[in-house]
Amino acid sequence: MLSSDLLLAVALGYVIILFTVAFVGDRRARRGGSRWLRSPLVYTLSISVYCTSWTFYGAVGSAARSGLEFVTIYLGPTLVFVGWWWCLRKLVRIGRVHRITSIADLISSRYGKSPSLAVVVTLIAIAATTPYIALQLQSVTLSFAAITGATEEYRSAFWVAAGMAAFTILFGTRSIDANERHHGVVAAIAVEAVVKLVALLAIGVFAVWGLGGGVTAIFAEMPGDMIEVEKIFGPRWVTLTFLSAVAVLCLPRQFQVTVVENADERHLVTASWMFPLYLFLMSLFVIPIAIAGMAFLPPGSNPDLFVLNLPLAHGQDALALLAFIGGFSSATSMVIVAAIALSTMVSNHMVAPFAIKILMKGNAASGDVRELLLASRRVSIGIILGLGYVYYELSGGTGALAATGLIAFVGVAQILPSMLGGIFWRGATRAGALAGLCGGGTLWLYTLFLPSLGPDGLLPTMWLIDGPFGIALLRPQALLGLAGADPIVHATVWSLGVNAVLFIGVSAMSRIEPLDRLQGALFIDVFRSPEGESHRFIRREAASEDLYVLAQRILGAGPARALFKELAQAQGVVRGLPNPTDALIARLERELSGSIGAASAHAMVTRAAGGEVISLTDLMDIADETQRLIETSARLADKTRELERTAAELRKVNERLRRLDRQKDDFLSQVSHELRTPMTSIRSFAEILRSDASLAPGEMRRFTSIIHDEALRLTRLLDEILDISRLEAGHAAIPLRPVVLADALSGSIDTVSALAREAGVTITADPPPRELWVSADSDRLRQVLINLLSNAIRYNTAAEPRIELRWRADGARVEVDVADNGGGVSRAEAEDIFAKFWRGSRAVEGQGAGLGLPISRAIMRRMGGDLSVVFEDDGTSFFRISLANSDRHPQRRTAAAE
Repeated sequence: MLSSDLLLAVALGYVIILFTVAFVGDRRARRGGSRWLRSPLVYTLSISVYCTSWTFYGAVGSAARSGLEFVTIYLGPTLVFVGWWWCLRKLVRIGRVHRITSIADLISSRYGKSPSLAVVVTLIAIAATTPYIALQLQSVTLSFAAITGATEEYRSAFWVAAGMAAFTILFGTRSIDANERHHGVVAAIAVEAVVKLVALLAIGVFAVWGLGGGVTAIFAEMPGDMIEVEKIFGPRWVTLTFLSAVAVLCLPRQFQVTVVENADERHLVTASWMFPLYLFLMSLFVIPIAIAGMAFLPPGSNPDLFVLNLPLAHGQDALALLAFIGGFSSATSMVIVAAIALSTMVSNHMVAPFAIKILMKGNAASGDVRELLLASRRVSIGIILGLGYVYYELSGGTGALAATGLIAFVGVAQILPSMLGGIFWRGATRAGALAGLCGGGTLWLYTLFLPSLGPDGLLPTMWLIDGPFGIALLRPQALLGLAGADPIVHATVWSLGVNAVLFIGVSAMSRIEPLDRLQGALFIDVFRSPEGESHRFIRREAASEDLYVLAQRILGAGPARALFKELAQAQGVVRGLPNPTDALIARLERELSGSIGAASAHAMVTRAAGGEVISLTDLMDIADETQRLIETSARLADKTRELERTAAELRKVNERLRRLDRQKDDFLSQVSHELRTPMTSIRSFAEILRSDASLAPGEMRRFTSIIHDEALRLTRLLDEILDISRLEAGHAAIPLRPVVLADALSGSIDTVSALAREAGVTITADPPPRELWVSADSDRLRQVLINLLSNAIRYNTAAEPRIELRWRADGARVEVDVADNGGGVSRAEAEDIFAKFWRGSRAVEGQGAGLGLPISRAIMRRMGGDLSVVFEDDGTSFFRISLANSDRHPQRRTAAAE
């Protein structure tokens, strides 16, 4: 045991350190030297305010009681930050653009800046946070009693609540900051995040290696029924995962640090992986600590205090003190941020309307509204902590920490339908949001919150047992006879179900108010809407002096003077106040929103400006037109992308047509050239023979032989042209018969052997088996093979030229490759190599007319095969013949006949 004086001194010293961090952080922020305060690391650590004493103490208790159920508390937020990062980004953008100060301000702003909605959300948030604050009081008093041996827990709880109230007032209400950012508080919360993580990891290391003897040994101590998967993964598991995911969005303290305190939208990128990592580290030793507590502590020990009692029971006072500070950090960080968020909501949405009606009627005094709101926040903090203490006493303060926290989760979940509907659904209305919040909130109070106070609480015992007035169907935890369900699952399904049905149904049936429509468009299209766009739709008139007085009363003399000086300079006004344009009034409203909330700022500015003068019909038409423009823009963007794709395809087709046109011109030019050459020779030598009778017999024979050879050349050329024309037109029939592939290959090689020896080319072939038959015409197949081999011999410029014939039979197809080491065909030439009269870059003048390959391809395709160029990974190429495999040959037919 440690003395209470020592514990109080350590706690007080720790509080002083935190206060110093907050004080220095605020001062650095005001001086502009707060770059480290606006870092993604500090932002992410501040989000860890999610990890309260529930997770520090209660997760171990939950693991000891229910096995893996505690994982849901970490799984839900992880899914949100990893999978719903885009939703968080949208909330942060809305918060920045519209100067949102709280979750109540968000809902109110979205639905026409409705004061009534803001009040309802504030009341639900206070009611839901009350059990959570009671949980922190319970954890601190239990840990204080465990470490000091004190027994007067209720008295301790009172002083803990009072101390936390004073602590929070000193931390968060020294001033009303623009846009409600508290850089010093965020820095202190980040420090506390590190402290509680280090403390829990230290206890985990002690439990595993200090007591258990290692990971294997500690898990050997685990009770057999601790992790029974079939009993865990069910409706309660799904419900708890859903509630924890909702809580990280809707808890007032989470909205405060995630949205309001966000200094840079890009920090969410870091938080999307770093915060889940932090949660993983917080949960890393939960199971081992629970096992160690059940194995090494006396039976009947409170599982919620295993984290503290393990080092205490084994004489590790310093480690126990670190555990106490970790739990104290978890509790204080939650209470500070939650109280700041709730007090802001109370002052902005409950006290500020009072200020509008009362103070605005009296004489103006610089900062009087500001001082009233600041005082109201301090009083609100005390009331909120007092409510937590009252709940702690009414509930007895003996329930499991995890069970108490879940009550709060179900309560704040009532905000979810209005929040998501507001940022994604244009048809959501103020009436629908109000109906859903009231219906769901009432059912949560009736089915879960009030019963949690016990049979001696606010609900009569008979109501819990028999239902109100003896109506069993109305029993709080068995509505309509649904008895036996888990209380959390029962309350979640009923409250959120009714909430969503009312929200959607009433929204569908109610008329959308003009300001609802405008705010809805600005929220849903926040990534496309410029900041301050609403002033284009709303027309207000006011005197500059009245607006300046209003700014002084809320912001104070100094900030108001600086703001109006900036506005005057923007308008080019050298002396005096700026002109009260619509843009100026909208800017002033946004600035006031950062201090008193959007609803109150709108009400005050509207009162000073005499109200909007835009007609409802005009506003609806403008909003509708805006939506139509957005939709038309989207359709035009789609059409533009489609036209770009079509234009790209047309460019490809046009290029192909130009290439074909060039090939046609080249073809005609080449045909003329090829025909003219032999015709010129024939004509020249024929004229010599006709005109010169004195020629010697030898010369006449030589000239006649030339004429004969050129005539044969001309005939072959014309035959080739006619041949390819008939083949391409499909008029040349090629009878197909079974052909022995080995005979076709060997015959072709024999034909070109003399040409190969003369050129010094080595031809190698992998002879196929004689049982391999192909469907072809033997002469035509040899014609193609001889053409390919002749080209490979003529155009091979390698030092040691080689040609290789390879074959492959693949089911119904047979492929023959003709490859040489002379460089092959380039990829650039591959598209044109089969064009008529095209002879490639390595051709020499006089070496053929460029019809061999086109004819060969046409022959192969007429025989049901193909001729193509194949490229290997290293860039080399070869020609490939593809033919149909034939399983019919004379021997088989003879055997069948016999």
